[in-house]
Amino acid sequence: MGNHTESIGIAGAGLLGRLLAWQLLLRGHRVSLFDAGTREGIDSAAWTAAGMVAPLSEAVVSERPIYDMGLFALTQWPLWINQLESERTLWHQQGSLVVSHPQDEAELAQFHRELQYIIGSADGYQWLDRPALQNLEPDLSDRFQRGLLLETEGFLNNRELLNQLLATIERLGGECHFECPVDVEPNTLYNAERRYRFDRVIDCRGVGAKPQQPAVRGVRGEVLHVRTRELALHRPVRLMHPRYQLYIVPKPDHRFVIGATQIESEDRSPMSLQSSLELSSALYTLSPAFAEARIVEQSVNLRPTYLDNNPHIQTSDGLIRVNGLFRHGYLLAPAVVKQVLADVEGAEGTPFAPFLQRPLPEMSSAPEHPFRHSP
Repeated sequence: MGNHTESIGIAGAGLLGRLLAWQLLLRGHRVSLFDAGTREGIDSAAWTAAGMVAPLSEAVVSERPIYDMGLFALTQWPLWINQLESERTLWHQQGSLVVSHPQDEAELAQFHRELQYIIGSADGYQWLDRPALQNLEPDLSDRFQRGLLLETEGFLNNRELLNQLLATIERLGGECHFECPVDVEPNTLYNAERRYRFDRVIDCRGVGAKPQQPAVRGVRGEVLHVRTRELALHRPVRLMHPRYQLYIVPKPDHRFVIGATQIESEDRSPMSLQSSLELSSALYTLSPAFAEARIVEQSVNLRPTYLDNNPHIQTSDGLIRVNGLFRHGYLLAPAVVKQVLADVEGAEGTPFAPFLQRPLPEMSSAPEHPFRHSP
């Protein structure tokens, strides 16, 4: 740690903003947190997200450093959760399952080949035959003949985590300003009413930073929340399909989060009929017991990213900009937070610094595919 503490203003109270505020307060810094939304954080991508920490699942569609940072997350999240001392269970690590229907077996086999190629070993995952699948998740459809258990993956009770982080920030003396949009300059956060001066400013507003950072783009994601007492799942399940990869994540109170869509659009309007039908029909094929599940929420949000779909940290005198977590928020947050803390305190950089601190990609036209599905 550096030899002095600082006053630090943080713009954006999503996952990164709350984690940074908490960790900086623990290190003795004075922190003020600002957000345009409400204290619950319901407008943030972190609230809408499923909260998965799934480095193996993401390895086949991301650059190698994303996988490496995900492995770090699997060790860091349990430590952080223990620090928070929540009365509720916030962290689950029973692995995740990847399955396919018999007619889509080639998709599962291809996923396995790519995983082998990228991580170079069979550590962390294993094949399960039909009886083993049924033993692990009895309520899954018995149509699945085999699946991959990704043994180390985990997930968070993300909404309760956001609430717990805020409560801890306030208990530690952090100053919080909600429904208070701000823009950023070195050492300054400001709006039409006031200018706030700090030793350092950290901008982690996600898509909210776009007016000042045109390189940021939002990628639309849509999820369903359903509730049913007819079945239980103990870990996330991914369903491989030629057109999309659906995921379902169990949550408290007999609730499940289901998603798959990734749309190159910054439209925040309600979920499309197509997405609703595809998510619902795929969910039903995972288990017919979902037929009587009640849809309790349909959520849409924008994942902040750059053209290379990778995170970037830009550090200058009095200002750190951190953005671009894309769909990897909970996966990458521990590594990104550790690097920002090192930048603030002048400490030796983390092993992820060369990846995170690269120049932003050149702006160009939008990606060619206006609509696609991915995990």
